[in-house]
Amino acid sequence: MTLKHSLSVSVAALLLSAQAAHGENLDVLMSQVFPEAQATYIGFESVERQDIPASAAVDRKYLIVDFRLASNQMASEQLQASVHKVCMALLKDRDLIRQLSDSGYDMVSVAFDRRSQFDCL
Repeated sequence: MTLKHSLSVSVAALLLSAQAAHGENLDVLMSQVFPEAQATYIGFESVERQDIPASAAVDRKYLIVDFRLASNQMASEQLQASVHKVCMALLKDRDLIRQLSDSGYDMVSVAFDRRSQFDCL
């Protein structure tokens, strides 16, 4: 194995472990945002719009954090407060925000159902 090949394998392993680490950190953080009786953290999804040029000023790569509410009905004020709570939990974790930014994420959105997403950053 050449030095160049060995270095490439090491860099690839480091990048994969860094992505897994920010995913684990995100999962832990998001699962602690709400009490179980209020909302359940489902997971996150990475979305990258291939139809938007990388040089465009429009967000190209974003993350959706997904929750399901215990009650299907939520007043607009409660929904807004819930989105704010998730966004603030993310913003307070500077290391996670830095990792997401370094991974190329332009924005984070919050979803409480399959119909609507609310942008954080």
